[in-house]
Amino acid sequence: MSFAGKPQVWFLTGSQHLYGQETLDQVAAQSQQIQRMLADSGRISAEIVWKPVLTDAAAIRSIMQTANNDPSCVGVIAWMHTFSPAKMWITGLDLLRKPLLHLHTQLNEALPWSTIDMDFMNLNQAAHGDREFAYVQTRIGVARKTVAGHASDPQLAERIDGWARAAAGFAHMRSLRLARFGDNMRDVAVTEGDKVEAELRFGVSVNTYGVNDLVEVVDAVPDADIDLLVADYAEAYRLAPELARGAERHASLRYAARIEIGLRSFLDDGGFGAFTTNFQDLGGLRQLPGLAVQRLMADGYGFGGEGDWKTSALLAAVKAMGAGTGRGTSFMEDYTYHFGPGEPKVLGAHMLEVCPTIAEEVPSCEIHALGIGDREDPVRLVFDASPGPAVVIGLADLGDRFRLVANEIEVVAPDEPLPNLPVARAVWRPAPSLSTSAECWLTAGGPHHTVLTQAVGPETLHDFATMAATELVLIDSSTTPAQFGDRLRWNAAYHRLAAGMR
Repeated sequence: MSFAGKPQVWFLTGSQHLYGQETLDQVAAQSQQIQRMLADSGRISAEIVWKPVLTDAAAIRSIMQTANNDPSCVGVIAWMHTFSPAKMWITGLDLLRKPLLHLHTQLNEALPWSTIDMDFMNLNQAAHGDREFAYVQTRIGVARKTVAGHASDPQLAERIDGWARAAAGFAHMRSLRLARFGDNMRDVAVTEGDKVEAELRFGVSVNTYGVNDLVEVVDAVPDADIDLLVADYAEAYRLAPELARGAERHASLRYAARIEIGLRSFLDDGGFGAFTTNFQDLGGLRQLPGLAVQRLMADGYGFGGEGDWKTSALLAAVKAMGAGTGRGTSFMEDYTYHFGPGEPKVLGAHMLEVCPTIAEEVPSCEIHALGIGDREDPVRLVFDASPGPAVVIGLADLGDRFRLVANEIEVVAPDEPLPNLPVARAVWRPAPSLSTSAECWLTAGGPHHTVLTQAVGPETLHDFATMAATELVLIDSSTTPAQFGDRLRWNAAYHRLAAGMR
């Protein structure tokens, strides 16, 4: 889903008629002040849209149904300013299909100790009203995020922003169309999955297209368009001398540009926000798409190699969550390990397709042989990933449910230069250690294809998993294999019981 402006989050306030119209006017005015505090914080990526105060069940049902039907609304924030009897919210909450955040706050930061009276108490009783509202949410099983604190607190605004980003990613995935060019890599298990269940759970529509359908579009790209894009490459990247205009491999760069223009056209004309390729099924393509895939990912498209549509869809969602942060997100794969000397680390990469949004410096545009695919040498961007905290996430189909596996990591500079490694790469220290991280990831059945993001943190991923009603297991600094194994067993029991009650 693309938004004409910012995605919207609607701000709903609950009250009642018990205290009279004058009090309700005060409620509305103070509710608007809270909305402005959040909107003016500069920390929330979504537009916070104030809606009139809700005082009866019919109005609540109406606003929830309207939110469901408005594609610009990715979620709702609800706050009970006064004591809002929560039975009036039951049918509205039952109707709601957008993510919900329960904000527990109040207008005044400090109590007016010397002047406080019962009028003040009756007006400012969110401490009372939000408990009533929370009880009903729990009673009817509403999945939601709860955030408590004063609306002026920057940390509160940042937590709301994380939830809003998760909601934007969830909305994007709910309307995502994904094109698979060919099938997945032969004899590989983890890239398989239930596409019907994925559409039911996440909303993503996954369909396969013949590679030669794409080739027809690629072959029809005008030379003039290729000229312009090749000029852009020369300006944007450090171009290897053999790829320069007039050099011996320049024709390969032009064909890489032809692939990018054709692939982008195919995706845009079909309304696709994500795609996969497979080196075993390239049809009439002369190169495995490398540079084209990297640049499309940089523009927000999801991608998965070897037909891995689950990672492609997840990447598209996480890209939407991290929009505007200035930090990168990429398709990734745990490739090989450094066990020592020094601190153990993971070297992540892929054949070609790592997104340049995670690059530390301007990438080098190079051409090298590829020992698989039986095609011409492909063009790709080569770089080291920017150091800093990040998360790697994988999505696995366990048969009875999907599982998200995540690991907090720290991307670091390589111990030494990598002059003979002709691919983009990231080196990282996984939390709490390489051995514990790997043991837990393997125990969880996490995939080898992942999404590496420096733009989205664990709390936002947890919010996304809640919205998608999908299991998430996180490996972090406090994880132990025994505790993690217990978590997986409890999760299995819960999800099997929950499935039986649906």
